[in-house]
Amino acid sequence: MTDERTRTAGLLVGNYVEPHLGMPLVAAKAVKSVRLEGGEVRVEVELGFPLARGRAGLEAALQGVLAADPAVGPARVTVGWRVASHAVQGGLQPLPGIGNVLAVASGKGGVGKSTTAVNLALGLALDGARVGLLDADIYGPSQPRMMGLAGARPVSRDGKRLEPLEAHGVKVMSIGFLIEEEQPMVWRGPMVTQALTQLLSDTNWGELDYLVVDMPPGTGDIQLTLAQRVPVSGAVVVTTPQDIALLDARKGLQMFRKVAVPVLGIVENMATHVCSKCGHEEPVFGSGGGSRMAGQYGVSLLASLPLDIRIREQTDGGCPTVVAEPDSPLGQAYLEMARRTAARLSLAASAGSTAPKITVEDT
Repeated sequence: MTDERTRTAGLLVGNYVEPHLGMPLVAAKAVKSVRLEGGEVRVEVELGFPLARGRAGLEAALQGVLAADPAVGPARVTVGWRVASHAVQGGLQPLPGIGNVLAVASGKGGVGKSTTAVNLALGLALDGARVGLLDADIYGPSQPRMMGLAGARPVSRDGKRLEPLEAHGVKVMSIGFLIEEEQPMVWRGPMVTQALTQLLSDTNWGELDYLVVDMPPGTGDIQLTLAQRVPVSGAVVVTTPQDIALLDARKGLQMFRKVAVPVLGIVENMATHVCSKCGHEEPVFGSGGGSRMAGQYGVSLLASLPLDIRIREQTDGGCPTVVAEPDSPLGQAYLEMARRTAARLSLAASAGSTAPKITVEDT
């Protein structure tokens, strides 16, 4: 009877399809243990991505699955997570203290890449991760303003490394902290690459689960050099639905594949326009482009996000949507995007770490 209770509980929880992973928990190696303790079946689930704000919901869903089967009896499910450091492109070593570098890129400018990057970083932090944000768009640094840090300046405690600034629970570094906001960066490619390398390596990031890098738009020499020199665990490609943007987004995706950086998925931005007066939605840039591209290249569609005036107002005001309205439909859309991104990364090969093994115990 005891073996049957734990075995049944393990099967029920293991077969549950976690929505962000898109697969059963057992396939994701997320069922850590199933045991009998004090007459109660106890199941431990360990995800590879943070889920602080969604943990209670997942625990309740799994409790419901177990409660529906009388063969299990009294049971309790606990959900936790552990963010592993994942493998990077060949020949490079992960950065000390930084578990994973996530590159957010686009084939062209104007598709909302920086807005996506900042809300991705904030979404991961809101769910309990230790997060940094590197503004790698040297020619157009926007993260200081988006994070409410315009005019701030970093300091160095040891005269060698800069201390990142912090806002909304995220550590931030940008060339925009070192120059005047209106000063143009009249630099050639090698200077830009060197500056970015220094910002990355000469910043005291501390211990991070994720460093989100807001890449420069395009697929030129700067972007290619960064993709080859920076140890990236995964990339997110941002596009809008119209064909012209998708043409360039495909180039960005192919660039990452050429340098063996896993593409975690596609974010379709400005998928529909939401009228601020009546709430009517209209696909002004076309529809379904991001989904078709994801299907064509066999990657995930991480999110389909609207064109909404509040997103612009909130980022311009230094309090992006995930922080300004975390429980609104807009905030939840960004938070779900962050969860899907981290979940997709959790399924990638890890760097020297082992996945949890299921143990079934009678105690």
